[in-house]
Amino acid sequence: MDFKGKKGLVFGVANHRSIAYHIAKVLSDSGAEIGYSFQNDRVKDSVSKSLEGTNPKFLLECNVLDEESINEFFQKASQEFNEIDFLVHSVAYAEREDLGGDFSNVTKEGFSTALETSAYSLIPLVKHGAKLMKNGGSIITLSFEASQKVYPGYNIMGTAKAALENCVKQLANEYGKNNIRVNAISAGPLPTLAARSINGFNEMRKAHAERSPLKRNITHEEVANASSFMLSDLSSGITGATIPVDSGYGIMGL
Repeated sequence: MDFKGKKGLVFGVANHRSIAYHIAKVLSDSGAEIGYSFQNDRVKDSVSKSLEGTNPKFLLECNVLDEESINEFFQKASQEFNEIDFLVHSVAYAEREDLGGDFSNVTKEGFSTALETSAYSLIPLVKHGAKLMKNGGSIITLSFEASQKVYPGYNIMGTAKAALENCVKQLANEYGKNNIRVNAISAGPLPTLAARSINGFNEMRKAHAERSPLKRNITHEEVANASSFMLSDLSSGITGATIPVDSGYGIMGL
């Protein structure tokens, strides 16, 4: 796909294993100009290093839970890009202790942290990003099948992903009149930094490989390619959807 002349923002790159990194790499290789965020000074150098080879236009700090930080990010981004065509939201977090054990043991603070970071954060990014999408645009976020089914070891993040997918529908409805599309990619289990916090992650991948129709796990590149399609004009009639990229695992009854 050709993204020459297209500009966009990517939130959520942590390292070379990040899904956001692989999406950005495909977009960059296809000609897109991309601006990136980093959470704080502690991770700035590692994010910057991981972006080598993607020709980043800029890298700016943005705490997605802080409205002032978001405002400052978009103010600076608008000085670099007068307008944008796409936005990638790949932000999620839950406390390790809330990912295992009994779901009913999740604390109010842990619940709020997971929901605010993983679901609510999409809302202000879409709100601000839409102002730069003067001729319409496409926004994607990253979800997981635990939004629909119980995955032991994923716990509160499943609830957060369910909320995220509903946010996608609400935002798609709100911004459709501006020719702005909002969708989610529901990726199968991939070995990312965040995945290390999931109890039983290796068993999860084994089950996907054994039971999915394609009899294998997906790759970062497959998620990135699907994402680039959803960010391109080729998917101009799709909004409010959650697209599975999971080797077909989600259709199986067992």
